[in-house]
Amino acid sequence: MNSMWLKLIIPKYNIGKSFCAIHKIGNMRLISSGQEQRFFFRQLFDTVSSTYTYLLGDIHTREAVLIDPVLEHAERDATLINELGFKLVYAMNTHMHADHVTGTGKLKSLLPGTKSVIGKASGAQADIHLVDGDHVKFGEYKILAAATPGHTNGCLTYIFDQQCMAFTGDTLLIRGCGRTDFQEGSSERLYKSVHSRIFTLPEHYTLYPAHDYKGQTATTVGEEKKYNPRLTKPLEEFIHIMDTLNLPYPKMIDKALPANRVCGIY
Repeated sequence: MNSMWLKLIIPKYNIGKSFCAIHKIGNMRLISSGQEQRFFFRQLFDTVSSTYTYLLGDIHTREAVLIDPVLEHAERDATLINELGFKLVYAMNTHMHADHVTGTGKLKSLLPGTKSVIGKASGAQADIHLVDGDHVKFGEYKILAAATPGHTNGCLTYIFDQQCMAFTGDTLLIRGCGRTDFQEGSSERLYKSVHSRIFTLPEHYTLYPAHDYKGQTATTVGEEKKYNPRLTKPLEEFIHIMDTLNLPYPKMIDKALPANRVCGIY
């Protein structure tokens, strides 16, 4: 089969040694990144709570982190990590969830040596409590913990500059945001968090939320700054929108919050 290789260099973005290559083989096109030879990324899903869990790994050192694991899928995640030959260094949460029980505690027993991680302001137990500006390191990679309160006091956005990614938890969803009517919620704080810590990232950064309810998997800073129906509004209008959502009481909150305060072990 004849093949044609095209390489596209994008100098305007500060992505180190990364490049975007478009490979054309017949009618099939594959897009790859130069850094993907050492970086592993996998998005996992829980159909009950519509929660995304993210596995990130350094292929050379075999160290990995898992963001927002779900209790019912802890064995699935541990099996995958073992099959891929990774050592799970950290099981991390973006915040103390109210719609599912975290899998961090169970993963610690399934994968000895794993440490649980959450924001200090969450009030939840963990091996490591992060504050704004802290870094989580695995292999040759590091993720910045950026405080983005508003949905809860302890919400963190994990910014991964080396791969032009950010994991926004419930603070910013795809064309939406987390609710602010319970669990220390504040519409004004959420709005300011998004605009000061997420919308100030480069517009090409890919954003990965903790949930999606409409079948989308990711978005970008540029998309949300342009199309988010809530967060593109002025602050006063945003607060009015959030105050009039009239959402039902979360089904899992009475079980999830007490469990998540103790790392999902209850």
